[in-house]
Amino acid sequence: MATLSFQSPTKPISYFQPKSKPSPLFAKVSIFRCRATVQTLVAVEPEPIYTSVKTFAPATVANLGPGFDFLGCAVDGLGDHVTLRVDPSVRAGEILISEITGTTTKLSTNPLRNCAGIAAIATMKMLGIRSVGLSLDLHKGLPLGSGLGSSAASAAAAAVAVNEIFGKKLGNDELVLAGLESEAKVSGYHADNIAPAIMGGFVLIRNYEPLDLKPLKFPVDKELYFVLVTPEFEAPTKKMRAALPTEIPMVHHVWNSSQAAALVAAVLEGDAVMLGKALSSDKVVEPKRAPLIPGMEAVKKAALEAGAFGCTISGAGPTAVAVIDSEKKGGVIGEKMVEAFWNVGHLKSVASVKKLDKIGARLVSSISR
Repeated sequence: MATLSFQSPTKPISYFQPKSKPSPLFAKVSIFRCRATVQTLVAVEPEPIYTSVKTFAPATVANLGPGFDFLGCAVDGLGDHVTLRVDPSVRAGEILISEITGTTTKLSTNPLRNCAGIAAIATMKMLGIRSVGLSLDLHKGLPLGSGLGSSAASAAAAAVAVNEIFGKKLGNDELVLAGLESEAKVSGYHADNIAPAIMGGFVLIRNYEPLDLKPLKFPVDKELYFVLVTPEFEAPTKKMRAALPTEIPMVHHVWNSSQAAALVAAVLEGDAVMLGKALSSDKVVEPKRAPLIPGMEAVKKAALEAGAFGCTISGAGPTAVAVIDSEKKGGVIGEKMVEAFWNVGHLKSVASVKKLDKIGARLVSSISR
């Protein structure tokens, strides 16, 4: 049987180098200084146009079944917030994470070990920021290891916050690259969360080197709802990626390629039924990951029996995602999925029905200078 080597995109060499020790001024919180040797993308260091900004970045569903590492979308209502301030007490060119609140407070405040911090540093470097100090507050609306792009939401909100406070000099592609620096350190060099988190809607990653992103427009006159059911079970992305095969049969490659193509066509045509069928048809990744999430197979079966057009694992899991064209139907499907997680997987879970987020990471509020 013919087989294909199967691996994720390789991570490029990072252009960030860790700083030795933080300033004594901030003994209880960590800081990072932007090095002048890093290549910037703007000719002149911009000045801040705001003293403070607040941004939001949405949750995302990566892979969408057969689109492992190259398809993803943003979902409305769930996500992370970042508040960023010009802070005279922080030395010029440095960033400080001053507070983390929300669903978890156990994240590191060291910017080099925090998703928001890494993305903020990358964005500052792209802008060549060396004359202003910043402080950042992160409010987590997404749980860790949920399969809803928690790390990407933090990174996207931080990157957009830095870009906004300095006058929005960078485009989406640059912001995605900044977020990829964060993803590479946390869960692997993949853009199927960070790209839709920043850009909104459905996004196809055509290439990684160089990065080539293709927004896929779902018709505005068509209905699409995501039923998201998250159990009380953590599925770390690195662990779930380690479960993947290194080789796949040629027949599975052909099948998954056709299903991914069908999914893209379904998005562009607004065909929720075909989208669901394609989303449910992964023969490469889901069969390896589903057994690691208690009750997942039963949850998928329950969703389909309740009328869902399709169901799969969201990202690395453990969240299960089903698609339908009615919010009311979505509520019924969610109840059946929750029951299956409890009856078969012995896991408590929470269901929500969400629409597509077509905006992506954005400015929520600002205070002018």
